[in-house]
Amino acid sequence: MPDIPSPEEAPLWKRLLWMAGIWAASVAALGLVGYGIRIWIK
Repeated sequence: MPDIPSPEEAPLWKRLLWMAGIWAASVAALGLVGYGIRIWIK
């Protein structure tokens, strides 16, 4: 089994960077879906 570092071992800045990246990707995905629905309704 590969060695997967536990979240406690990851530095705080790296965990915050992952959190910000996931947040940005979800906001972008929701924006694209909303834009697509807006175009589809028109």
